[in-house]
Amino acid sequence: MSMTPQQIEQFVDDLYAATGVGDWDKAASMLTDDFVVVEADPLPMAGTYRGPHALRELFTKVMGMMDVAGLDRIQTTVGGDYAVTILSFRFADPTLRPAELCELFRFRDGKVCEIKPFYFDPTTMVEACAAKTAALTA
Repeated sequence: MSMTPQQIEQFVDDLYAATGVGDWDKAASMLTDDFVVVEADPLPMAGTYRGPHALRELFTKVMGMMDVAGLDRIQTTVGGDYAVTILSFRFADPTLRPAELCELFRFRDGKVCEIKPFYFDPTTMVEACAAKTAALTA
């Protein structure tokens, strides 16, 4: 099933909205059975997460590792079966600078089959995890 750029952009917005409020059933219904999201090796949440419940697993892991105060979606660009969203993670600790990244979404048959995040500077995520660990041990 081919989707228009507008449908893809709305789909991405809807997926962010579902994960943002913890509607994991809706999120899972928007992903293919063989969905995959890969976090790069330098990141604290590095690894490959598979299946329609992978986003819940990753979200739970990330939120347990760092205190994210907000996720700002700046722009989504669509072309073919792909969308790229520019994001900024804000952290609860005001001394931490936001983490800037782009998430690449690949679509197949009207659902997302892959997400690949690209961080401008992975150090910000490492620092956010260290800040939470320090706060827990203080």
